[in-house]
Amino acid sequence: MSISIDRRTALLAAVGATGAMMAPRVGFAADKPKAMLPMAKARGFKIGSMDVVALLAGSVPRDNPHGIFGLNVSDEEFSNVSDANFISTDMAQFYFTPSLVRVGDNVILFDTGLNAGGIRAALSEAGVTPDQVTHVVLTHMHGDHIGGLMDEGKPTFANAVYLTGQKEYDHWAKSGNKGFDSNVKPLAEKMTFLSDGDSVASGITAMNAFGHTPGHMAYMLESDGKQLLLMADLANHYVWSLAYPDWEVKFDMDKAMAAQSRRKILGMLAADRVPMIGYHMPFPAAGFVEQKDSGFRYVPVSYQLTA
Repeated sequence: MSISIDRRTALLAAVGATGAMMAPRVGFAADKPKAMLPMAKARGFKIGSMDVVALLAGSVPRDNPHGIFGLNVSDEEFSNVSDANFISTDMAQFYFTPSLVRVGDNVILFDTGLNAGGIRAALSEAGVTPDQVTHVVLTHMHGDHIGGLMDEGKPTFANAVYLTGQKEYDHWAKSGNKGFDSNVKPLAEKMTFLSDGDSVASGITAMNAFGHTPGHMAYMLESDGKQLLLMADLANHYVWSLAYPDWEVKFDMDKAMAAQSRRKILGMLAADRVPMIGYHMPFPAAGFVEQKDSGFRYVPVSYQLTA
């Protein structure tokens, strides 16, 4: 089974998407229907002998980004940084990007997006059906990562086993969280629990990245001397979080620990020149990290990971 990307399918699928999968709607004239901007939903990369596919399972705009990012800086500082990076302070575009990894006979999905429809559409563009997924790895239990686990009360990935951090699972199991109880708890008997340094499959290693949630984990991929880090929600924005790792983020449950994890792991990526995929980075969500001043610079991938 191969993982393929059909760009014509990308255009057709994007035009037909609904709900959370919609791209921003732009009106070209007040008396005409609003048109949707098409966007591809799959982009493939090579990491040694591994096939890695970034999957766009949804994208939505959010108003008032300073109410989400940079909670501990002034409006003036937030505005100046945003202006210097050519981004608006009125709106942020959120991307939800699970990753698919094929290693040997394993087809491993990391996170599942907002809902089953979104992840199904992205997988379809990559030439994969949900029943072909052998493993589902959950980096953490926020709703935009577990939303696609169930489809009308049934598991979306009927043939998969599930893996997640032990600390993360234990936290949400006693939290009374509706999303966890509906989407994750029914899969408990098929769940394997991981700790720092544990292996998902050959060449895929769990890495503690606590703070965003109590047991949030990243995953290092390594094959034939090549590496890539799936950093999940370590940094939620390429400027307001990655470039300024000490800026507080609304969604980080332990803000001090999240900043500490960002500095440690982003520093490692910069020093070792390891590429990464960030769940909320602008699609296709892959890039490099460079040390800059007291923070980091995000360098989007172009053609570096195509062979």
